[in-house]
Amino acid sequence: MVSLVAGARRARLVTVVDRVVICGAGGQVGSFLAAEAIRQGRDVLALTSSQWDITDRELATQIVQAGDVVVNCAAYTNVDDSERDEAGAYAINAAGPGYLAQACAGAGARLVHISTDYVFSGDFGEAAPRPYEPADETGPLGVYGQTKLAGERAVLAALPQAVVVRTAWVYTGGGGKDFVATMRRLAAGDRVIEVVDDQTGSPTYVADLVAALLEVVDGGVHAPTGIVHAANGGEVNRFEQARAVFEGVGADPERVRPVSSDHNPRPARRPPYSALSGRQSQDAGLSPLRPWRAALDAALDF
Repeated sequence: MVSLVAGARRARLVTVVDRVVICGAGGQVGSFLAAEAIRQGRDVLALTSSQWDITDRELATQIVQAGDVVVNCAAYTNVDDSERDEAGAYAINAAGPGYLAQACAGAGARLVHISTDYVFSGDFGEAAPRPYEPADETGPLGVYGQTKLAGERAVLAALPQAVVVRTAWVYTGGGGKDFVATMRRLAAGDRVIEVVDDQTGSPTYVADLVAALLEVVDGGVHAPTGIVHAANGGEVNRFEQARAVFEGVGADPERVRPVSSDHNPRPARRPPYSALSGRQSQDAGLSPLRPWRAALDAALDF
């Protein structure tokens, strides 16, 4: 079946797969992905983590069928809790994706697996930081990044034709617990807030990430390493991102004050720099995502 996909990304003819199977469909990315895939008229099986525990090896073999494209949105995403629950993070972020890849390999299905910028260390030594490419050396600083990297490796070892999609700083802009949603709520008040200015990355609007994921689902992306980066263009630190949110909703950005990460220590270290480059991913066939500020404006208007 052939369908025309249009919108913020370029219009194009795609071959629609037999069935899109989404695990982790109750989460931030999974719920948006399921809604958009259904809106496009696709055959979708969307299961929440309570319906499909990806750490259950046998369950995956019962669900996945030949011709499916499985999109793994299930993850242990609490970066700080991962430090206290390494076994739980490993089970969901590393072992579970490996089981999915094995099930897909056995059934003759494809797999799209979501990963993170936290697989990188942000340490460039004496060199100036630059956005990371898919083939760059990894070096996660904490358990969350370590388990996500282990998941990437497990997926590609079991199913070399799988596609790992790394993204970063994902937000919806509306109700929720993500950074942009939190800043939006704080902007509605009147107090001064402090935000770190020593963490730089690539904020990614969930709607743009979902469009990229569906592009991968449709088979038009062929990454030599099996890994692509899907993040809005450019880079910004958390302090500047927070000020942009305040400006976007008409609040005074001067109420946002910069502090260092040492000012409010967290259990898990964050990479000081983890911006993602889309250059190699575009060479692999992925359409470029719009700049982060344009995406933020669209999210705040939604």
